[in-house]
Amino acid sequence: MPRLDQYRTPLFDAVKRYVESNVIPFHVPGHKQGAGLDEFREYIGERALQMDANGMEDLDFANNPTGVIYESEVLMAQAFGAQNAFFLVNGTTAGVQAMIMSACEPGDKIIIPRNAHKSTIGGIILSGAMPVYIQPEVNERLGIAMGITEESLRKAIKENPHAKAVFIINPTYYGFVSDLKSLVRIAHRHEMAVLVDEAHGAHMSFHDGFPLTAMEVGADMSAASIHKTAGSLTQSSVLLLRGDMISPERVKEVLNLTHTTSSSYLLMSSLDVARKQLFTKGSDMLEEALRLARMAREEINKIDGLYAFGKELTGTFGCFDFDETKLGINVLGLGYTGYEMEAKLRKEYNIQIELSDLSNILAVISIGDKEENVVALINALKDIASKTEKKEVTNPPIIPQNPKMIVSPRDAFYSRKKIVPLEKSVGEISGEMVMAYPPGIPVICMGERITQDIVDYINILKEQKTQLQGTADPYINHIMVLGVD
Repeated sequence: MPRLDQYRTPLFDAVKRYVESNVIPFHVPGHKQGAGLDEFREYIGERALQMDANGMEDLDFANNPTGVIYESEVLMAQAFGAQNAFFLVNGTTAGVQAMIMSACEPGDKIIIPRNAHKSTIGGIILSGAMPVYIQPEVNERLGIAMGITEESLRKAIKENPHAKAVFIINPTYYGFVSDLKSLVRIAHRHEMAVLVDEAHGAHMSFHDGFPLTAMEVGADMSAASIHKTAGSLTQSSVLLLRGDMISPERVKEVLNLTHTTSSSYLLMSSLDVARKQLFTKGSDMLEEALRLARMAREEINKIDGLYAFGKELTGTFGCFDFDETKLGINVLGLGYTGYEMEAKLRKEYNIQIELSDLSNILAVISIGDKEENVVALINALKDIASKTEKKEVTNPPIIPQNPKMIVSPRDAFYSRKKIVPLEKSVGEISGEMVMAYPPGIPVICMGERITQDIVDYINILKEQKTQLQGTADPYINHIMVLGVD
């Protein structure tokens, strides 16, 4: 295909023409370009609500694009080095689930790292696939699950030679990257499709200072959160496809089954513009993001009691490469948990970081960050450290190893269940997922045996007032397990 003009924004231009034409709308949405939603319009502005249109001939149809949406998706595919691109307005969750459903049929095995996002379990339930979990490497000092190794993948393939697909995270939430090129080569050698969760790596294609991407190393599919690190609006992502192991027709069939028929033109237009910006100005913008991240890491590492980890971990188990815009900071040396530090930064310094865990906080540096804001974070951490008596560093409790899967997630989802107190659930088969969110990695998945280690770990998270999700009981004093009373 000849090189396309990446300065074009076909969908965004069409939406602007629609707004400027002053069409009299007798179509949904019912707010009729903001006229029926006064308070909201007065706050966010008229233009955004005017762009909140519905599918029509001149704006194309997201579920069967042949016009401006199709043109914008073709531009997106070429920008990322893919053969096909599909706009998503239900986040990368929709992309992850579509990947699994496109590659797997009921009963097929799929090899997945145990620290994958909860959306993978949704994809497994919807597809009927059987997960084969790989335990990622764990950095015990940081208490963080890293990437997977070639050895662990080879072992999983040897034990499951008929698996249909391999699922890989690139990068992890904290920026750790596996040797994706080698993992793809191993999987393809065994005729297994490679599906890549690039929720936190949408920016990496557009600057040489980042790890290689799924499309660059020949993976079959990837799902990328353009909204997380590349500038589009929240919920807008893209699903990328290359090669011939999975057909675009199959992907489209899956998306038509699961995707909304009322895709937001505001969200899709933001994808169109973000792609243009990434391709035409992304390298310069990302260079500045890298500069800020490196500056922050250097300054934070001068603060006694804090450790901003980064590329120095490259070459350790589970870390082949590292995305430097993920500013992870270990805070144990100050005697704080990550949760306590997150709360302190927000309440006392009006700074909101991306996530926290028992040992660390994570700040994401992106194309939208300004130096004065990064300096504000550095100064806040300096101030906290100056007022804190240093404490001895102790390793955090490690997330329990893979629980034993007794029943497939799909069978567990549809099984009859009963509610039991969490403390009395040891030995039972979980009928729910439990996860700290973010990052949304399950501590226990439905269909797995609950152990005392898992209950103890959940209780530690509860004591730290972690945002836990996945259970019917919002306080997780009770949990659903398989069986009947």
